[in-house]
Amino acid sequence: MQDTFSYCQQVVREADKDRFLASLFAPADRRPALFALYAFNVEIARVRELVSEALAGEVRLQWWRDALDGAAQGEVRANPVADALLDSIAQFKLPVGPMQRLIEARTFDLYDDAMPSMTELDTYARDTSSALIELAAAILCGAEQDLGETAIHAGIAYAIAGLLRAFPVHAARGQLYLPRDLLDRHGVDRDDIFAGRVTEELRAALAELRQHARQHLAELDEWRSLVPPEASPAFLPVALVPAMLARMDRPNYDPFKPLELPQWQRQWMLWRAARREYPAG
Repeated sequence: MQDTFSYCQQVVREADKDRFLASLFAPADRRPALFALYAFNVEIARVRELVSEALAGEVRLQWWRDALDGAAQGEVRANPVADALLDSIAQFKLPVGPMQRLIEARTFDLYDDAMPSMTELDTYARDTSSALIELAAAILCGAEQDLGETAIHAGIAYAIAGLLRAFPVHAARGQLYLPRDLLDRHGVDRDDIFAGRVTEELRAALAELRQHARQHLAELDEWRSLVPPEASPAFLPVALVPAMLARMDRPNYDPFKPLELPQWQRQWMLWRAARREYPAG
C-alpha cells in the first residue's frame, strides 16, 4: 500500500502546486508533515466540488471535525490524509484549534451566500490561509516561535489574490466572495456578475480589493523581521501575490477569464524569494 505521506505529497503536487514547490525548500525531515497539512487543506477546500448539495458537504466537514477531535473511530486511519495528518499533529505537537476553525470557515464555501463585509472576508482568509501559514511555520520551527502578525497579513494577501484568480469559476457557479459592502460602495449589480458582464463599477470594486491585498503585504513587510529563515518556506507562496495583482491591473484584464502566471515564472519567483532567505555563501 502506498505510504500515506507519499499519497499526501501527490495530492499537493496535483492540487496545490505553489505550496508543493515551496515545501521543496524545507528540510527533508519536515516535508512529509507539510504535505500532510497541505493535503488536509486540499481535502477541505474541494468539498464543494465533490458534493451535489450543501448537506452532503456538511457531513464531510463533520467527519473531519470528528477525526481531529478523536470522536471518529477506526475508519479515520483508513483515510491516508487523515492518517498522515494525525501523525504530524502528534510529532510536531500542532494545535488542533486552527484546523477546526479552518473547517468551520470553509462551511461558507458550501453555500451561495454573499460575503457580508470586508471584515468578514479578512476573518475567512485568516482562518484559512493564515492558519495554514501558522501551522506550517510550527512544523518548521516550533509552535512556540513568535511570528507576530506576519502570518495574518501574509495569509490574507495570499487568500485575496487566490479568490480574485478564482473569480471566473465562482461567478459561473453563482458563488460570491466579493464582500457585499464593497459591491454596494461601488454600485455593483450582482446580476451583472452572474451574467459575466464587465462593468466599470465591477472594475472599481476589484481594484479596491487588490489594493486591500497590497495593504496587507505592506503590513507584512513591517513585521517580516520576526520570521526566522527556518520558517520561510511557509511564507514563500506569498511571493507570487504582487505579480498576480499586477496582471490584474492591466487595462485589458477581463475578470471573467482565467488568469494564471506561467508555471516557469511561478517557479522562478519562488526560487528567487527562497534565495533571499537562504543566500549562497
